Amino acid sequence: MPSLLYTPVGRSRRLRRLAGLLLCSALINLPLSAPAQELFILNILGNLFERRAPVPPAGPSAPPVAGSMPEEQFQELLLKGDLHALNLACMEADRFDFTKRLQLLQARLLQIAPAPQPLQTVLVNANALISCRAPDAALAVLNRYSPKPGAERDQWLVQRWRAAQAGLHHALAAETLEALAKGQVASLETLALPLKLRDDGSIATRSGLDVYVDHLLVLGRRQEAAAALLAGQMPGKPMAERLKQAVALLEEMPLQQRDQLLERALDQAATAEAWGLALELLDHQRRLLEAAGVAASRPRERLERLSRRVDDAYSAWQLARQDRQLQQQLRSPRAAGGHAAVNASPTLQQP
Repeated sequence: MPSLLYTPVGRSRRLRRLAGLLLCSALINLPLSAPAQELFILNILGNLFERRAPVPPAGPSAPPVAGSMPEEQFQELLLKGDLHALNLACMEADRFDFTKRLQLLQARLLQIAPAPQPLQTVLVNANALISCRAPDAALAVLNRYSPKPGAERDQWLVQRWRAAQAGLHHALAAETLEALAKGQVASLETLALPLKLRDDGSIATRSGLDVYVDHLLVLGRRQEAAAALLAGQMPGKPMAERLKQAVALLEEMPLQQRDQLLERALDQAATAEAWGLALELLDHQRRLLEAAGVAASRPRERLERLSRRVDDAYSAWQLARQDRQLQQQLRSPRAAGGHAAVNASPTLQQP
């Protein structure tokens, strides 16, 4: 049996390995900054290692399902459709779980806009591939383009994060968010990252700082995640929740410092009148002190007092709600049960 080294597959692997070594050697003498080197590597490797989409078997692309695109219309769209139409077809195929149709669309999207293309075309192409469950192919398409510094690079990085997130490439996703932060992790707090398209057409977003923390935790980088949480500056409930999460991660921090962080979180929760969160923080503080063998009478008493206040407030809210409902009924005399409601089966009065 011939060795893999001398088969076509082995020869392909040797060529790729050699290309990688030559690339690394060439970079040593390139007068480029670190970000520029990163983009250069991505573009070269994207061209070297971009894989073709799987070729599905012959036959209809999907079964005839009510509400889905007919086969003839799909085949025409596959040949003549633009990126926008292909993206919509990807969303439909994903909704109906048409695996073969998704594969055909992925192959078409990898061929429809070969490099070079303007940034917006690359972004739309990558977005369509994400919709088509092909995040790795989306990364390959993005690697065909080298963005300019500034707003253009930020757009490109956000799309690369989306592809990395969809492909569960947490290390790449974290690196991408670090590039967006430009050394200021706190700036991610105001970056609204797009997560998904809602049914009403709006886009669900989440703070880039919280997303960055999630990636770090998956990678086991707990200390960095805690540092990122403590870098947040948004007051009120967001800060209280981040401080609470940071305390849970900083298990080796001295007890006094963790207790102080919880006190800061309590202040922020009180400022936002987030009493449910305040109850959680007091309970967490009590358990933290008890686990360390320290008397937890202070947080226990505060927890009991706040619990009574919350219960009283909830009871008062229920009473006020019932009063409003009663007042509404009294103000609507013709409503069901009102004093001026029309009898559904009136009796005829005899003369």
